[in-house]
Parts: sequence; C-alpha cells; structure tokens
Amino acid sequence: MILLLTNTFLFAQQQEAQQLLDEGKYLCRLEKASWYANDLFIADYPQLKDSLNGYLSYQTEDKNVTTIFYTLQGGTKILARYEFSSVSYQVPVSVDIHHPQPTDKEKELISLRIQVRHLLETNSDHFFSFYKKTSINIIPVITPTERKVYLLTAPQTSEVVLIGNDYLLTFNKKNELTKKIKLHNSLISLPCKGEKSGNEIQSTVHSHVVSECITPTDICTLLLYKDFIEWTEHIVMGQKYISVLNLKDETLIITPREAWEKGNSEKISH
Repeated sequence: MILLLTNTFLFAQQQEAQQLLDEGKYLCRLEKASWYANDLFIADYPQLKDSLNGYLSYQTEDKNVTTIFYTLQGGTKILARYEFSSVSYQVPVSVDIHHPQPTDKEKELISLRIQVRHLLETNSDHFFSFYKKTSINIIPVITPTERKVYLLTAPQTSEVVLIGNDYLLTFNKKNELTKKIKLHNSLISLPCKGEKSGNEIQSTVHSHVVSECITPTDICTLLLYKDFIEWTEHIVMGQKYISVLNLKDETLIITPREAWEKGNSEKISH
C-alpha cells in the first residue's frame, strides 16, 4: 500500500510539472513571436506606427503563432499579421497587410486586451503594482474551455531578468472578468551574468509564498531569456516543494523540499 501511494504521488508530481512546463512554453512561444514581429513591424511599416493601438499573439490551429497589429481608429482593423512556425521566429512564414478585418477570434482577443489595459490604467483598487524602468506585457489566451490573460513585468534594460509582479485574470464567455490573482507578492531582479569574469553564475533561486511550485509565467520568462543569460538552472523554493527548471534541456522537476534539501543544501545560500 505504501509503495502504491508513493508511485501515485510521484505520478501526480510529474503530471503537474508537465502541465506547468507546457503552459510556460506556450506563453513563451507567444511572447517570442511578439518580440520578433514588433521589430519587423517597426522596420517594415514605420508609416503605420502612429495608427497602432496594440498588438498580440495567438496560436493557430496548425500550431503556428500569429502576431497581429491593430488600430481602433475608424473601427477595429488589422494593420499587419505575421505568422511564425514553431521552428523559427526570426523569419515569418507569411506577412499579410491586405486583410484589415479581424477574424472572430481576433476580435475576442483584442476585446480582452482592451479590457485589461483599462484595468491597468484605472487600477481603482490598487491591485496592480508598477515599477520604474519596466513595462507590463498583456498576453490574452482563448481556448475552447477558458479565457484568461497573463500579465508579465518586463525590464526596459538588457542586464537583468525580472521574476514576479505577474498576474492571472480569468474571464467568462462574455469576456467579463471573474477572477484576478497575483502570482507573486513582489518583483525580483536576476543578473544575466556574473559581475566578474571567471565567476559565472551556475544557477539562480527565488522563493515562493503565494504558490508552492514554479508558475507558467516564471517558466515563460526564463525560457524567453535563456539565450541571453549564462546560467542554465533556476530553482523555485516553496514551503513544501522545490521546482528545478533546466533551461538548456527545457525540463522541469518538482520534488518535496525536505528530500531536495538533504542533497542540495549548498544551493540554498545562492
């Protein structure tokens, strides 16, 4: 019976780790497409910059990612669409500026983004926090079973990676806000590289109070910046569990904290 319970527990841990990793990778694909598409849009269509009201990315049925740039002037219209394959985001597989009418899904995503932008701007209950030299990225997600928006805090400098000050907002089918959650209580800054040559950073750590495990937003951010940092492992320390994200292999392990600390006590002081 004890062996059966142990195996069931380990299987549940593996399932949770895979679900978190999949969600984090999904968000990373959307953000990466937005990164490259934004650079391309500014370079290719500078004359449209003044008309731009926003942009967002979403996954298509064939698992590609489309990034749209839209205007609200004279009604909602699409200024440009960039489609990226799951293999490369540097060169789009297609660029479309000839179909200004948004699809039904694009209308819904734009509506979510507009609502969240309004919530951020008004912030009547002081739920959201804002920090100097940062911006908040809005990532709307619509699936057959849910509608939600992730908010990530991004740095405006290239020397650090920011973890925290992120949120998850959920909506009903009418795009009405039903719940909002702070995924972290604070914002921490991690250096991309060690201060001195020969003193490279091997891994980084942060602690969780709000949740036990690493969040999809943590995974998204860390994978998004993996090519710009020298460390290849990040550890999230919850009260009961430890999450270890290997950035090189893009794998995630979740293990009980007590068991992890017995063999990794030296990492706790990093």
